[in-house]
Amino acid sequence: MSATKQTRTEHDLLGNKEVPAAAYYGVQTARALENFHITGVPISHYPDLIRALAMVKLAAARANHDVGILDDKVLAGIEAGCKALLEGKFHDQFSVDVIQGGAGTSVNMNANEVIANIGLEAMGHKKGEYKHCSPHDHVNGSQSTNDAYPTAMHLGIALCNTKLMAELTRLVDAFAAKGKEFAGILKMGRTQLQDAVPMTVGQEFHSWAESLRNEIEALKRVEHVLWEINMGGTAIGTRLNAPEGYAERCAKHLAEISGKPIHLAPDLIEATQDTQPFVLYSSVLKSLAIKLSKICNDLRLLGSGPRCGLHELNLPAKQPGSSIMPGKVNPVIPEVVNQVCFRAIGNDLTVSLAAEAGQLQLNVMEPVIAYVISESQMMFMNAARTLREQCVEGITVNADECRRQVERSIGLVTALNPVIGYDKSTQLAAEALRSGKGVVELIRELKLLTEEQIAEVMDPRAMTGQTRLE
Repeated sequence: MSATKQTRTEHDLLGNKEVPAAAYYGVQTARALENFHITGVPISHYPDLIRALAMVKLAAARANHDVGILDDKVLAGIEAGCKALLEGKFHDQFSVDVIQGGAGTSVNMNANEVIANIGLEAMGHKKGEYKHCSPHDHVNGSQSTNDAYPTAMHLGIALCNTKLMAELTRLVDAFAAKGKEFAGILKMGRTQLQDAVPMTVGQEFHSWAESLRNEIEALKRVEHVLWEINMGGTAIGTRLNAPEGYAERCAKHLAEISGKPIHLAPDLIEATQDTQPFVLYSSVLKSLAIKLSKICNDLRLLGSGPRCGLHELNLPAKQPGSSIMPGKVNPVIPEVVNQVCFRAIGNDLTVSLAAEAGQLQLNVMEPVIAYVISESQMMFMNAARTLREQCVEGITVNADECRRQVERSIGLVTALNPVIGYDKSTQLAAEALRSGKGVVELIRELKLLTEEQIAEVMDPRAMTGQTRLE
């Protein structure tokens, strides 16, 4: 090592290359850092992918030890490297751009080199002394990028899916809590942006909660496609260079390490070239984006105003809304969540195009698939937390305005139909339209109902099909 340059010399197919002495990555990672200046987003931005890589390498090492390829000493070194990554250490050593050529080889080698060098130090050796623990022969033993990388993708997405569902569940709970809080507040429901029939604000919030709850269930159901892996198939699924029994043992170890029901695909050649699990999972993320964006559209409409809009809801004021219009406050939280949803829908298209671009026995476009799915997952987690904390939990209702709209709405006559009959309801609607008066106002003028009857008809739960308020 040069005392002045503080580097170490490593060697690969292309020759010698200087690597920073302090770096835990090696020569192939260093070349990738030079070659791929694409997004500016490093792999370290997605820690679940790094943890998944560590789990895959740990499972592979234990399987190789089981079949007699690794001795106790090397296994202990690899385990030390993998466990450090699982604890969140050394993630800064994963600096390769999320989009690279090579079907994920740069990411796979980044993991191999970092784990090897952490292991070397744990074994009492220096970084780069690969004869004791090699990125290729030991950490990558019995593997190819073509099975290790997609397996890590499957697992990383599944690990993050657990976190995403938990964050979405907290958002659902926030909507449901508002549903209970606003259960007794009557408002007008709308179809095609026109007055329809009465409902409660609580029912509206409960419907949003249920809509997102369905998306959580879809994420839970689709995760099973990620549990099937091609680990042990090596280059194209033929198990070349993988010892007898390695693949099965590797899958067993990976299931134990991850806590996920990981299992081998029945046809490793098919599984090595297939990216359909990512297409299916991404399509559920797209469905979530559509649902969440629609809810944010509703929030923005219902909070519009304050004088010239619907003004049923008060969304929390988070910042001044204009550099020119004093007093203006915009619904910035639903707006930013809308934009997250648009991005996720675009990411789904990227997954579709990348999956279609697979050729013969391998799909080399997997890095961009890993990137955009991981990005969508992270954005959705951040968006769900932001929407919950910065908007939903602070929403209040303009109950008087909601009731005023109900009493004036022509749509109210539909609810009165069983009480006063169809003909009188039709006449009442026509007179309300002609005179501009509210329906309840006309009922009083025409003495169609007593005050007690009006109160009974206008009871929120009676009018909206719920049990009467106690």
